[in-house]
Amino acid sequence: MGVPAFFRWLSRKYSSIVIHCNEEKAKEIDGVTIPVDTSLPNPNDIEFDNLYLDMNGIIHPCSHPEDRPAPKNEQEIMIAIFDSIDRLFSIVRPRRVLYMAIDGVAPRAKMNQQRSRRFRASKEGVEQTELKASIRAELLRNGMRLPEVDPKAERFDSNCITPGTEFMFRLAACLRFYIIDRLNNDPGWRNIEVILSDANVPGEGEHKIMDFIRKQRGQPDHDPNTHHCICGADADLIMLGLATHEPNFTIIREEFKPNQPRPCGICAQYGHEMADCCGLPRDQSDELNVVQSQPHAGTNYIFIRICVIREYIKLEMEMPGLPFKYDFENIIDDWVMMCFFVGNDFLPHLPSLEIREGAIDKLVRLYKDIVHQTGGYLTCNGKANLSRVEKIMMGIGKLEDEIFRKRRESDVNYRAREKAKRQRTKRDQGPSYIPGSQFAPTPLGSGFESPNPLTNVKQSILEMRSKDLKNLDAAASLRAMLSKSSTSTQAESSAVKRKKEDNDDDEPDDDVRLWEDGWKERYFRAKFNVSMKDFEFRRTLVRCYVEGLCWVLLYYYQGCASWKWFFPFHYAPFASDFFDISDLPNEFPTNTQPKRPLEQLMCVFPEASGQFLPTTWRKLMGDPESPIIDFYPEDFKIDLNGKKYAWQGVALLPFVDEDRMMSSLTRVYDDLTPQEGKRNSRGNDYLFVGVHHPLHALLKGLYEGGTPPMLYDDAADIDPGLAHGMAGKVWNDEHCKVGQTVVHAPVPIHNCLDSVMNNQVLSMAFKDPAYPEGHIFEAKLLPGAKFPPPSVKPQDLRSNDRGRGYRGNRGGNHWQPVIGFNHHRSRSALDPSSHRHIRHNMPYRGSSASSYNNQGMWKLLLHFTIFKVATIIL
Repeated sequence: MGVPAFFRWLSRKYSSIVIHCNEEKAKEIDGVTIPVDTSLPNPNDIEFDNLYLDMNGIIHPCSHPEDRPAPKNEQEIMIAIFDSIDRLFSIVRPRRVLYMAIDGVAPRAKMNQQRSRRFRASKEGVEQTELKASIRAELLRNGMRLPEVDPKAERFDSNCITPGTEFMFRLAACLRFYIIDRLNNDPGWRNIEVILSDANVPGEGEHKIMDFIRKQRGQPDHDPNTHHCICGADADLIMLGLATHEPNFTIIREEFKPNQPRPCGICAQYGHEMADCCGLPRDQSDELNVVQSQPHAGTNYIFIRICVIREYIKLEMEMPGLPFKYDFENIIDDWVMMCFFVGNDFLPHLPSLEIREGAIDKLVRLYKDIVHQTGGYLTCNGKANLSRVEKIMMGIGKLEDEIFRKRRESDVNYRAREKAKRQRTKRDQGPSYIPGSQFAPTPLGSGFESPNPLTNVKQSILEMRSKDLKNLDAAASLRAMLSKSSTSTQAESSAVKRKKEDNDDDEPDDDVRLWEDGWKERYFRAKFNVSMKDFEFRRTLVRCYVEGLCWVLLYYYQGCASWKWFFPFHYAPFASDFFDISDLPNEFPTNTQPKRPLEQLMCVFPEASGQFLPTTWRKLMGDPESPIIDFYPEDFKIDLNGKKYAWQGVALLPFVDEDRMMSSLTRVYDDLTPQEGKRNSRGNDYLFVGVHHPLHALLKGLYEGGTPPMLYDDAADIDPGLAHGMAGKVWNDEHCKVGQTVVHAPVPIHNCLDSVMNNQVLSMAFKDPAYPEGHIFEAKLLPGAKFPPPSVKPQDLRSNDRGRGYRGNRGGNHWQPVIGFNHHRSRSALDPSSHRHIRHNMPYRGSSASSYNNQGMWKLLLHFTIFKVATIIL
């Protein structure tokens, strides 16, 4: 999930970090679709080496999209996933490695968040289904037309996108087939290595990718100027990209467009909410009554350049006169750690730090003031210096009173402005009283038979005047408005209720009132049911939070320090509580192991999603006599914690007692079938290469030269010279059948992928290079690393509305998106058309010197000057 609002804050503050993707589209000629040739140069004026796909960021929007009707079945989901990968590959066009990582079993620290999200999703799904059924029944009773329910449509529970489910097992098989198909048939794939890390491989997708990068960087054959591109929407990818200290690191993600229309859950049409649905138009033969479903406008992709973020941070973190050596790489690491205070997936954020209130800017200013007193940097290779961190926390603690008061003033002023805005809108809409009965105003004109009275005359007149009735969407929405039954009380009451709940004038309940004196006592009473005078509890809370900060930092820089550690509270302490923390323990045991997939399902699933578990395991969730029945409450409280909406609140779920959970599961382990045992096993990454790749001969020799290495202990080393510098070990892949030329799709995928008839792809299990226990990956630039030309100037930092993306006046009125990477080229340079024009006007090489008269010279100089000036202006 990452840090909420972090990317929005960062892209507004550092506008030059975003580049819009230049994307080639498939062409259609005489009814035949011509796919994009990804073997051609990248249209973004850059060549990427490695593309990493955080697959969960692709799977979720493909399986339950928010901006278009959901796929009807699993087959459509698979097709949507394949199309998304094809599109990303076409934009990035990697030349060395494609790494596809699906989330596996997460560390225990992440399971708390996963548990909260899945319990919420299940609860909201049940409520949404009941509301949809109620509205649909009411519309049918009132004689409205509704789309028929497709008997083949499958209800998709998004909770199945979790390691250990049958869906994830089938998805891995489909991705294997997809990779084999592309390596055999797509010219852009022929020379790359493809690595698939499915849901049976432990670890979050983005952190499996980071482990791969870290371990490759430590090898002598690694290219320090490898250009990495990672796809994902999580904001923490920005921190992870900075933590690699790689000079060429880019993130590709969908461009966020707020307030996008969503289809109605009843009729699948656009333009209204589900509670306001009136059904389909009655007369399908009348084209004016046919409401056109808004086609999916296709999302755009953007690049985020980590090297440009580094430039901004370097300008902002200038600190002359330091009493110790200035090390910008250390400053990057300190900046990353300060972002953890604002929020992450593993710890609740400190109450006084909200990113929307400029928390990171406050931390940066405080850091620059205090770092002269610390004697050094906050971090070193992912290890925190707690005595120096304490100075930062105490500095924030001194500001807490002021922060809480300003937050309250800002909230009050915001609600007052919104209330005044609504009152103006209501006042402009027309009279508050409209006569009824036969005196009610009705629309006149042909085409209106027995029209219903209008409830808002002024608004209706404005709509009639401003909209062209020949427009299908406008006419249909108007007819839907006029045909709405006045007796549909339930739909109307639902809309009124919804609008009332969304009323911005409603102030959320807040018993803590941080802006009033005594806030600390009220906070500990309300959130922990203890007094602030309970010093021992407060020290325990701070100790656990400090452990969490150290764990998160190690997770980002060295890998998972402990699979079992987690923060055992729902709320964070105050910054002012972080005193005397320098001696707190921050070491973790090194012998912990990740859970198995089905064990994780038991830890994060509610009983409502128990259909994804074996029968005897599911009984432990609902049987009243189950020793762990208390882990699966049917209902739970959501504490808004000063927020307005439920999704912003804290789900107060009980924490899972791991010992009690594992003791209960030992009784049902013997009930697993062989197939369930496979789903519950820890898997390996798999390396795929096509017949044209240099590694193909090595893998073929391992398979044909006798018995291939069957286990990791007997694995063969990859020759980095054959794999673009990539190192690792490979051994037998039980799924790879050497000599099998025909490969069939694991599930029916009609009109998308046919069976591969001449398969020559080979695959093997793959493991990253091994390092001795306790090895420290140094957070530094590698020798020979070269950064792209700088693109940020000091004035870009001083003005948030300027930068490479803003061309024109200081106010930013002439904003133009940057497309492609080749925008660092000098503006005075002539483009190819200018050179062609000059060459066309140059005298013929064989002409005599006498023909090169003054008139021709002046003409040439004039054209040259015009084109140079025009180029500078444009």
